[in-house]
Amino acid sequence: MTDFTFWDIAKQLLLALRWTVGLSLIAFAGGSVLGLALLVLRLARVPGAQRLVAAHVQIFQGTPLLMQLFLTYFGLAMVGIDTSPLLAACVCLILYSSAYLCEIWRGCVEAVPKGQWEASASLAMGFTEQLRHVILPQALRMGIAPTAGFSVQIIKATALTSVIGFIEITKAGQLIANATFEPFLIYGCVAALYFALCFPLSLWSQHLERRLRPAR
Repeated sequence: MTDFTFWDIAKQLLLALRWTVGLSLIAFAGGSVLGLALLVLRLARVPGAQRLVAAHVQIFQGTPLLMQLFLTYFGLAMVGIDTSPLLAACVCLILYSSAYLCEIWRGCVEAVPKGQWEASASLAMGFTEQLRHVILPQALRMGIAPTAGFSVQIIKATALTSVIGFIEITKAGQLIANATFEPFLIYGCVAALYFALCFPLSLWSQHLERRLRPAR
């Protein structure tokens, strides 16, 4: 059996960390774009759109992410799409993230006083102008903390992609632990890396929440 030094283990985990960070960024960016589009559809009162958006949210919030990953990975292959663990993980996490971000931001928009809608409408603003110039800037302040908090959830959710063969730090840790027979050390290092990613984000969201909190 090949002997692994601590630096060998650290090197392999840090290489896998790049995939965790990359997948998290893709999921958050893609989920943000799709979530914003779903939010606008829901607010625009397009016939039938509200039910479709609500169904999307209920499906991805009401089913386990692990099951969603399996269905995406094997489902894409069944419809003839040449899939890979990376593609399936990206598609699934984007859809999953969009459902939660849409609801987070919808709550923030609904928290804006209705008088703001009425005041902007009295200025002959259209729906798009109301959102862009009046509603979304106010909702943004309220949405910073929960959005940053959900980004932490996305990072932790990437660990589940190991079940479809995507090699991020959890999967890398599993492979290294099987080779070294040191599961406590390896998974302890994996946990430390997750903490190093998530804890600064939590602190940053708290800082932004205090900074953007309206003065009383």
